[in-house]
Amino acid sequence: MDATITAPRAEVLRERYRRRLPERLRDLAGPVVGDVDLPLHIVWSGRTSYSLDRPKSRMTLYRTVLAEGLREDLAAFLHHRLLTEQWPVLRRLVSPYIREVWENAFPELARTAAADASAA
Repeated sequence: MDATITAPRAEVLRERYRRRLPERLRDLAGPVVGDVDLPLHIVWSGRTSYSLDRPKSRMTLYRTVLAEGLREDLAAFLHHRLLTEQWPVLRRLVSPYIREVWENAFPELARTAAADASAA
């Protein structure tokens, strides 16, 4: 694919995710247990309800909200502790643009992933 086409698209995606970032990870104060129903502007087809008590369901919820949620959705549906705990796996499930933007903004996420990799 032509680099002149992909480079601008990549920067547009990076900027989209940057604008949605919270100021601090602690601003993510969503629930840590129970069921979560996502609104249609985040999930417009398929599954809309997720259980935070089931790891696969929680991972899918986080991946979906990171990709499609607005800034206020990130704060309402994600929790900083759960995001940090899941990041070593979650970072492989999200787009490289999301991963790059979040790890650049919050180096503690990158450190968590690196620590997890060295422990394996």
